Amino acid sequence: MGLRALVRSDAGLELVGEAETGREAVALARSVTPDVVLMDIRMPELDGLAALREISADPALGGVHVVMLTTFELDEYVFAALQAGASGFMIKDSEPTELLRAIHAAASGEALMSPSVTRTVIETFAGRPAGAASEHPRLGELTEREREVLGLVGQGLNNAEIAERLWITKATARTHVSHIMLKLGARDRAQLVVIAYSSGLVR
Repeated sequence: MGLRALVRSDAGLELVGEAETGREAVALARSVTPDVVLMDIRMPELDGLAALREISADPALGGVHVVMLTTFELDEYVFAALQAGASGFMIKDSEPTELLRAIHAAASGEALMSPSVTRTVIETFAGRPAGAASEHPRLGELTEREREVLGLVGQGLNNAEIAERLWITKATARTHVSHIMLKLGARDRAQLVVIAYSSGLVR
C-alpha cells in the first residue's frame, strides 16, 4: 500500500499493475510490458531473483527495467540481482524521494542503488586480491575509448559527467555507452558497473 501511494504521488508515473507472487509478476510484465518493475526479493511461488531472471531472459521484455526491493542488503542478493539484470537495488526503508529517483533512473536507462548497497558493491570489489579480476569474454571487442568510458560508468559517472571528463559532447558519450552495452550484451548501466569492477577496470 505504501509503494502504491508513493507511485501515485508522482504525476510522472502511472501504476499499471500489481502482483502478489513472482509468477504473477512475470505474467503481468509480459501482458502490460511496463517501463519499470518494482520487484520484492522475497516473493511466494517464484522468488524475486528468479522472476527477475525470467524477465531479463525474455527478448520481448528488453525494455522492461527491474528495480529490486529488499529489507536486507545481503551481499549475495545484491550481486545476484545486478548480474541477473536488475536496474537498481533499493532498501525498502529508503527515503521516498530515493525510491522515486530509482524508478525514474531505471526508466531512463540509468541505475540507482541505495547508498549502503553501493558501498557494499565497492567494498567487495575493492577488497579483492590482485589477480582476482574476471575479464568479460567480449571486453576485447571494445575500442580504447570505449574501455575508458566503461571505466567511468563503473565509477558512477552519468553521460554528462563522462562528456565533461573526456571533452566530448553528451550525445557522443551516450553513443559510446550504447555501443558498449551492445558489444557486451549488457541490459543497462547497472550491469556495466558490475562488468567494470569484475574486469578490473575500476579499483
